[in-house]
Amino acid sequence: MLIVPIEFYKPPLAILASGSKLGVELGGSKCILSIDSFHNLYSERIIYSELSWGSFYQEEGLEDQIDTFETKQYDSVRENPEALVNTIIESIYNIINNGKLFYGIADFEVDAFLNQNTIIPGLKLDYEIINKLLKAHKKTRDEELFPKILSDAKGSHKIKVEFQGSKKKNLHLLGTKLEDFADKLRLAKGFATGIVCTSRGAANLYIMSDNIVFKDDVFPELYIDEENLQIIDLGIERELLFPISWFRIDLGIKSLETLELWDDIKDDPKLQKAFEYYDRYITGLVYKKFQVLASTEKIGRDGEDDFDILTTEERRQALRDMAQAIRKLTDEYKK
Repeated sequence: MLIVPIEFYKPPLAILASGSKLGVELGGSKCILSIDSFHNLYSERIIYSELSWGSFYQEEGLEDQIDTFETKQYDSVRENPEALVNTIIESIYNIINNGKLFYGIADFEVDAFLNQNTIIPGLKLDYEIINKLLKAHKKTRDEELFPKILSDAKGSHKIKVEFQGSKKKNLHLLGTKLEDFADKLRLAKGFATGIVCTSRGAANLYIMSDNIVFKDDVFPELYIDEENLQIIDLGIERELLFPISWFRIDLGIKSLETLELWDDIKDDPKLQKAFEYYDRYITGLVYKKFQVLASTEKIGRDGEDDFDILTTEERRQALRDMAQAIRKLTDEYKK
């Protein structure tokens, strides 16, 4: 299946950070993401967003060292349990009401690659590679090659996005409709990390490492995508790629468990109610996918009515049973 570029609506400022010979934008953002039936990304709510302008020294030999900082934006709910709960709840209900899916939590961190280490948890790269990113970023800001915000007829801010790497299908899910994505995301867990580069007017997310899985009780180890590193290196050398920031995407509804205040908010009654609504919503989508292929035999007076009154665990078991039945039918068909 050919994977084509998608659109990212309301992208956080950190993925669009820019700079010039006078200074550079520094900071980061964490946001809740959703996807629609075309796999376009949406920033539902901001958990935090911090962006400052770092002015360089205007002295010979110090042109790439930060002299002063000026805060341009600061917005955060990550330290406030009540505000964080409300942000998650609002996101979940908005996702349901607009026929989308909870995709995960995205972190974008921009440091102009001035640090000797990556600042994204879970990613470790050699200093030599980071030094190349540093030099390439300088060229990017000197020549103002940062991505441009696009707008559609409705005035929505968006950019084009592509995922790159040997495991890109872990972030750009395969499927043709919302039900396909729902089936993948309901069990998704883990994260992917890497580097955002611009090329041909799009923000390319190069996956350097991930441990994303779509099964229970599976815990893969992290790795470094050496081939992707070579592609970035070659792209930078040929002036086709221009690095912007680091990224990390934690996939699925389980990504909320990575929040610092998770243990403080996870039992909140309003939050639990939102989770129940979302569980019924996504389970219904998966059931819709399976019901055409599954047995036409009714559970009782009406299949959908019976399915609707099941408990959460019973619905999950029913989906597992249907999935197993479909696999058996597929095997028999191939024979």
